[in-house]
Amino acid sequence: MTQPIHRYPPINSRLPHFIHGADYNPEQWADMPEVWDRDVEMMKQTGCNTMTVGVFSWVSLEPEEGVFTFGWLDTIMDKLASAGIFAVLATPSGARPAWMDRKYPEINRVGGDRHRNLHGMRQNHCMTSPVYREKCRIMNTALAQRYGNHPALSIWHVSNEYSGECHCDLCQNAFRSWLKGRYGDSLDALNKAWWTTFWSHTYTAWEQIESPSPRGERLLHGLSLDWRRYTVDQTVDFFKAEAAPLRAITPTVPVTVNMMGTHYFCDYSRFAPLVDVIANDLYPSWHQDGSDMDTAAGAAFVHDLMRSLKGGQPFMLMESTPSIVNWSNVCPLKRPGMHRLSSLQAVAHGSDTVQYFQWRKSRGASEKFHGAVVDHVGHANTRVFKDVAEVGAILGKLDAVVGTAVPAETAIFFDWENWWALEEAKFLHKDKKYVETCFAHHRPFWEAGVPTDVITEDADFSKYKLLVAPMLYMVRPGVAERIEQFVAGGGTFVATYVSGQVDQTDLCFLGGFPGPLRRVLGVWVEEDDALPDGRFNELIPLPGNALGLEKSYALTEIFEISHVDTAKVLATYGKDFYAGTPALTVNALGKGRSYYIAARSEKAFLCDFYSALIRQLGLKRAIEAALPTGVSAQIRTDGRNKFLFIMNFQPTAKTIDLGRCVYVDLISGLEVSGDIELAGYGSRVLKRAD
Repeated sequence: MTQPIHRYPPINSRLPHFIHGADYNPEQWADMPEVWDRDVEMMKQTGCNTMTVGVFSWVSLEPEEGVFTFGWLDTIMDKLASAGIFAVLATPSGARPAWMDRKYPEINRVGGDRHRNLHGMRQNHCMTSPVYREKCRIMNTALAQRYGNHPALSIWHVSNEYSGECHCDLCQNAFRSWLKGRYGDSLDALNKAWWTTFWSHTYTAWEQIESPSPRGERLLHGLSLDWRRYTVDQTVDFFKAEAAPLRAITPTVPVTVNMMGTHYFCDYSRFAPLVDVIANDLYPSWHQDGSDMDTAAGAAFVHDLMRSLKGGQPFMLMESTPSIVNWSNVCPLKRPGMHRLSSLQAVAHGSDTVQYFQWRKSRGASEKFHGAVVDHVGHANTRVFKDVAEVGAILGKLDAVVGTAVPAETAIFFDWENWWALEEAKFLHKDKKYVETCFAHHRPFWEAGVPTDVITEDADFSKYKLLVAPMLYMVRPGVAERIEQFVAGGGTFVATYVSGQVDQTDLCFLGGFPGPLRRVLGVWVEEDDALPDGRFNELIPLPGNALGLEKSYALTEIFEISHVDTAKVLATYGKDFYAGTPALTVNALGKGRSYYIAARSEKAFLCDFYSALIRQLGLKRAIEAALPTGVSAQIRTDGRNKFLFIMNFQPTAKTIDLGRCVYVDLISGLEVSGDIELAGYGSRVLKRAD
């Protein structure tokens, strides 16, 4: 089932190295031009080879309508090129100048309450507005024409962190047109899909349909789900319009847009085919609630998601903090070693860049205390600057890793449409914990050093040995059939409680849950139960079960009462009126098998359950030795050379057994084998030829 590993080309062929850089806002220092020269010198000291410029620069590029002032950007681009530094050049649509909002107020978004926003903030524009689309076309055309052949230009960065929605009349009409396309211009089909006979909400004219609103309809789940889909489609269409002049004028320059991990309002799988490289902004909450191991596990999931969006192609860590954020409830500094560690974690999971927000701290406004490479003191003699320079030096020694792949044989489902449908559902618990559940099922593989992809329902399953689908509540057409084909061909599939309950329009499947997954799982779910916090059931393995599970495990929050059709029971409930009924089952189909976990469990069960599957399936690990608690091991490879990243997310030293294999430490150049010690928050990058 696995596919041959190969090396991907660098993001830009002119830069066959790791990209190291930051968001740079030189326009904020236009009245202090000496700062520009000092910045370029310090960039070279940190090993930064790329700067992101122009992200929020519209008013500096067009201070009044039709009057363009590119001179300052010309100077910056020339200075970067002269220093051998490349530019990720952004289009400025993420925030508009006040003159534009004043003259064209229809550009400003309308909220769900139907009130139009005033000028301010960012991502506050209507995606449908013909006026704003034309303004973006003019600006982006001018940028492409002026800088398309500039030696500094490396990548186009379109807008910034797309998000949000608009409920104006233009968007209402666009939504209705979108619905007509989706339902074949048939109100009858729409009414059936949305089950509008509920509460007498049947629509008899397209004009009656409005987007969800706190002042109107907000409990018709088919409407809410389609509104979310429409909003993503409109955002994608806006991106395509923004990118069109860049593609036409500079067809060889890569185009990307920076994403935000598991952001609820934007299905990034829809963007993946349209960008040349995935870019993500990630700010893990190091040294806050919980342990750094918990934080690292969540960051690992997001990195794996970003890498998987384009089938394993390396991605860009477009933004991270070199030190501190300013928007959290508590904003601790990164402890010594953590900047190197967190940067290398992104690389270990498939990033070919380490980039920061921001290069130099602003003097004013809301981000003046957000972390930066250059602090307000303005010189290089700071701990953070030295940390960044250390990362730059390390990345400079890792050219052999650029473009290499992560050889995943396991995939976890994370699907935005499924998430939206779950959040709308009024049952069991108000907080469904979908993201947390996906994290929990990913974590045992991460802790064991098993490379893992994170995919949607629509991804290609053929290259995996194991598929895990936490809370696959919505099953779109064709997905169950593809899962059956995967299992029948020899694959292993794991599903959990709250699976196979609704179709793509959020209508419940008839004939028993888990709906179209019933045949592959071999169970019928009769009822769902939920208990408040602090109340538990238990999972009791049957003696001699095929997974070798022996102890009982705590179950909490969500429980399903099920019956076996063709499945075999591996464990049962220990308490309540459904004691003795199936809690864990396995079903054979063709050459493969499927497991069903009927309740939310403690971490210990997932660890033991997936450890058993890892052994049975012979899933490849980064390192065969058991890893100490708090240590992660990840691999990248070109099919011949294996690059091993070992990372300690604990503040205390840990010892790792490399066995008899001899590795070369890519940072020190020394050969290592046997036991090695990692300091607190320590990390190593090792190479071994297979």
